[in-house]
Amino acid sequence: MVKSSRLPLASVRLSLSKRQLWNPNQYSFGVNTSSTPWTLRRARTADIRAIAALMEPLVDARVLLGKDLVVLYESVQEFIVAVDDAGEILGCGALHVFWEDLGEIRSLTVAPDKKNLGIGHSLIEELEREARQLGLTRLFCLSFEVDFFQSHGFSVHDDETVDPAVYAELVRSPDEGVAEFLDLARVKPNTLGNSRLFKKLA
Repeated sequence: MVKSSRLPLASVRLSLSKRQLWNPNQYSFGVNTSSTPWTLRRARTADIRAIAALMEPLVDARVLLGKDLVVLYESVQEFIVAVDDAGEILGCGALHVFWEDLGEIRSLTVAPDKKNLGIGHSLIEELEREARQLGLTRLFCLSFEVDFFQSHGFSVHDDETVDPAVYAELVRSPDEGVAEFLDLARVKPNTLGNSRLFKKLA
């Protein structure tokens, strides 16, 4: 029996996105200052410590919510990473599903010396594509980077609500991101200064 040489559809799509996404003139924020190409791929368990190191300065500055390594390992399948030809992780972002129609873009981070290359824009576009494939119609994000997310169609809302029955289910979740979405008192110290951003997916 001859094995097929055809790649799985997901691999084909990701390969296409790799070629399409590296276009420094495509983005409205900044310009390309490096000739080093980068690609997007799903995170692997071997990436987790590098992801944690990438996030650490922002966690220390209280820009991102800190996560224990065990939590990052548990959620590795949620992460997309941007890597250069040497395999170094330049940026990361995750999509976490809250409910049948609702998810959160979280932990979106780019290495300080790799900003203004369009990496963050490509990560959010890929995460939105995945959200649509999963059937989500709304995305939430808690962030200081209001201008960045507004450039991707997010808007600031402090009064976004869910049905009481859905709230009753969500409030039982131990996830800190869900608590932030619900604006629960126990996470108020984590959310000070952040804006609650939402986007309806077409």
